[in-house]
Parts: sequence; C-alpha cells; structure tokens
Amino acid sequence: MKIAVIPARGGSKRIPRKNIKDFCGKPMIAWSIDAARACGLFEHIIVSTDDAEIAEVAKTWGAEVPFMRPVALSNDYVGTRAVTKHALEWAMAEYGDIAFICTIYATAPFIKATDLSNGLALLNETQKALAFTVTGFPYPIQRALRITETNGVAMFQPEHLMTRSQDLLPAYHDAGQFYWAKTSAIINGIPTFSEHAAPLVLPHFQVQDIDTEDDWLRAELMFRAWGDLALAQELSR
Repeated sequence: MKIAVIPARGGSKRIPRKNIKDFCGKPMIAWSIDAARACGLFEHIIVSTDDAEIAEVAKTWGAEVPFMRPVALSNDYVGTRAVTKHALEWAMAEYGDIAFICTIYATAPFIKATDLSNGLALLNETQKALAFTVTGFPYPIQRALRITETNGVAMFQPEHLMTRSQDLLPAYHDAGQFYWAKTSAIINGIPTFSEHAAPLVLPHFQVQDIDTEDDWLRAELMFRAWGDLALAQELSR
C-alpha cells in the first residue's frame, strides 16, 4: 500500500491561512490534493491538520482527514518528519501494511502528477530509502557575497574569484514539493539529506518557496506564465 500525507497546520503567521488561501482559482492545498489524486498511486491521501476549516476544505477537494493532529505536533517548532511519522503510525494501525509514504507540501502549486510518479520510479530504480525534489541554484554558490560589518562586500569563498563558472560544482537545494520514502526510512529516522536519498531534479521555473507575501506574488506570476505557455502550446498543435 502507498499513502500520501499532506501536512497543513492552521497557524501560518507570515501569510495568514496560507494553506487554504485562494491561489489562481483554488485553495492552495487543492493543487497538492489534485496532483496526488491525478497520479493514481495512493490508496489514501491524508491531510494532517489541527484546523477544522482546513479539514473541511481538504475533504471538499477529495482528501481524507481521518484524525485531527495533536496539539503537541502543531506548534512552530515541530518538523515535517515528526508529523509524517505520526500520520504513518496512525495509518499502519488502521490500514495495515504500508510499503511507501509520500509527504506532499500543502503549498506546492507547481507540483505535477507525473513528477510524483517519477519520484516513486526513482526510488525503486535506485533502491534508496528516500527520494525527493531538488533544483539547482541559478548562480554559483561559491561566488556568494556577504555584507561586512562596515557595509562593504566580501566573498564567502574568495578562492573562487577567478574560477570559471563551468569549473565549479553545481549546487542544489530542496525544492519543497514532496518526499517519497520507504516506511522503514520514516520509522527508523533515516535522514533525508544523506546518501540514502535520491534527488529528482526539477527545472527552476517549477520551483518557488512560498513563505512571504513577496513569495506568493512571485508564485502567482510564475504560475500564470506557466499556464499561458501551456495554452499557447496546446493552440499551436
């Protein structure tokens, strides 16, 4: 059995009610639910929330909310892994054997059903314990700058001042969309950022972290541009 877990806490502060705020015509969480349903991989799509309104929205869009998240797992300091483990243990007790679990962020409107399928395929092909989405930094991190105490500028790694870009190692960051894992990886606490995980690389235009109002605006602009491009491609056929 394969299940999806979508963590969606109700206490977002920087963007109030972020998980159910309208994003390009749907509640934000609906994009994640729709992708999970469209890929056809999951016997259960569970939203883990402490918020009654989020629960109702999630159910309206086709997810299950079979429990309300405990208060101890609903504060600002609880990580996604703890929430995922709680949901997995609940599901194993209720549904029986679960081979794979996919944690999907509630604020990932660029998520695609095909990428969810590709993530599971990657996990199986590589025989890793986990697989998750990453994307490359658009500029070499070896040439990153910092502002000094005297309001000047200095390189973090000045030894790379004259190194050609093509000679620098590419760097990647977590794309914040989804994390596939074997059940044992969650139960045994195997770290995501390790040799036990396989990276599914996404293009830059399909990734946007959404933590601030500026992030939200940028994501909407990117999403609309993405939709306009898809429409143009469809009309040109």
